[in-house]
Parts: sequence; C-alpha cells; structure tokens
Amino acid sequence: MAVYKGRIVVETLEGKPTYIDVTSQVRDVVRESGIKEGIVAVISQHTTCAVFTEEFDHDHNPNGDTFLQTDLNNGLQKVFPEQHDWTTYNYPGERHFEEVEAWPDVASYLPGGDRRALWNGDAHLRSTLIGGSVTLEVENGDLQMNGLASIFFVDYDRTRERTRKVRVVVIGE
Repeated sequence: MAVYKGRIVVETLEGKPTYIDVTSQVRDVVRESGIKEGIVAVISQHTTCAVFTEEFDHDHNPNGDTFLQTDLNNGLQKVFPEQHDWTTYNYPGERHFEEVEAWPDVASYLPGGDRRALWNGDAHLRSTLIGGSVTLEVENGDLQMNGLASIFFVDYDRTRERTRKVRVVVIGE
C-alpha cells in the first residue's frame, strides 16, 4: 500500500464566507500520486473551514456566489447567526483573549488590539457542522465523482483575508 500527500493553498476573502472549487487540484494530486486504486482524503487544516462535495452550480447571485452557496449560507445563518457582538456566543471568552494576546504574532490576530477580530464563533460552529474533510474513491488512477459533482473548500471566517491550506492524502495501490 502506498501513501501520497499533496497540498493545495488557497486565498480567502474578508467579509463573507469564501467558497473555492478545488476539484481540479485534487484530481491533479490523485494523478501525480501514481495510485491506481484506493481512496483520497481532502482535509482542511483550519478550524473555521470545511470541505464538502456538492453539485456544480451554474447560477450566481450579484455578489458572485452560486445559488447553492447562497442557500447554504442562508440556512447556516438560521442555525448559527453571524457573530456581531459580545452576546451572540460564549466563544471567545476572556481566557481565550488572554492567550491570543500573549502570542508573539498577536497583531496578525488582533490588529490594533481589537478583540472584535476574534468574533468568529459562527465560523467554528458552521465548519463543525459541515465537516473538515471528505473521502472519495480513486479508480483507474482518477478521482471518481459524477459529472456535476465538485469538491468545495469553504472558509466561514469572514474576519480577514487569509492564506489557507488543504491537505490531499491518496492511499492505495
């Protein structure tokens, strides 16, 4: 049995959830692996991000989001509303703030010392609900998905732009 590991790097936006179709990059990693039969796991390395499969959607709203992304965002907003004040969620608490404020790179997490930059409790909960990984089949050296299926990486943390990493692990023979 062989194991091959790849990585995808993506850039996300501030102000809204960022959905990125990573299907072609995952397919490339599977082909690079040389593995003919097995599985591929696509894994987020971040606690406010999720990975899932969904049909490719051809329609977009005026903000550039697909209709399925818009519908998912609207549904998640009902379950876990965006955090805009101190009363929406228990997280983050005082102890968490104190820990972050002790980090050597605190300015990247709390620009200007503004604790509101950590108001991302909704992003953590949304990513937990959707899930941080998917596992798919590899057959004849290719990723197996139906014709309209896509693999999406989503960053629900809208507090700032970020560089995010997706691990791709191919296991098989």
